[in-house]
Amino acid sequence: MKIVNLINKSLTKIGAQLVRYPDHDLKRRMNLLKHYRINKVFDVGANIGSYANTLRKLGYHGDIISIEPLTAVYNILQNNAQKDVKWKTINIALGSKDEETYINIAGNSDSSSLLEMLPEHISSAPKSSYIGKEKITVRKLDTIISNYYNEDDRIFLKIDTQGFEKEVLDGSIESLSKIIGLQVEMSLIHLYNDGILYLEMIEFLKTKGFRLLSLENVFSNSETGQLLQVDGIFFR
Repeated sequence: MKIVNLINKSLTKIGAQLVRYPDHDLKRRMNLLKHYRINKVFDVGANIGSYANTLRKLGYHGDIISIEPLTAVYNILQNNAQKDVKWKTINIALGSKDEETYINIAGNSDSSSLLEMLPEHISSAPKSSYIGKEKITVRKLDTIISNYYNEDDRIFLKIDTQGFEKEVLDGSIESLSKIIGLQVEMSLIHLYNDGILYLEMIEFLKTKGFRLLSLENVFSNSETGQLLQVDGIFFR
């Protein structure tokens, strides 16, 4: 510890610090997954698989189902998952109905959404501006869950869909009885057209039997310091 303090004293001069890994947010998340004996994670809005990779690095050994609609991003995800026999990937989006529609592609891919991005998001992250569209397949979780669910599963549903989280949940009403916990991205202000805010999401999930147990910082305005998005972790 003394060595770390000495190193940090030097690094402070150049605006850097050594930090513990995992940080407090990740430790809480992993403790919750362990406490509730989660053995299957649905990773909705997986992008290239960073969330799943983090779970693996932190000792989660259960099944992962990563769901990502963008073709180019999905190809990277599929490649990242190919050597992990307990990590499956699906090239669709989840929503409130089964359909074919268009997703907006963001310049940073992480901010891609089926909803229109609002000016506050763009001003906080200019590289997130939309640069195109892609036709995708949307399915309800209720439509596909029977393909992946076993009776002994204890499911954790992570949803990171850039304002589309409520739509995903609306298509998962029948599936929620099979789900033990959720991690849902929530906005403190409106960043996408028609997206709901955090208080409404908390109240909605409360009516479905879930309570908020943890929060993780997601996205803030680097100039003003305003926090814009958090991840809420809920369990029954």
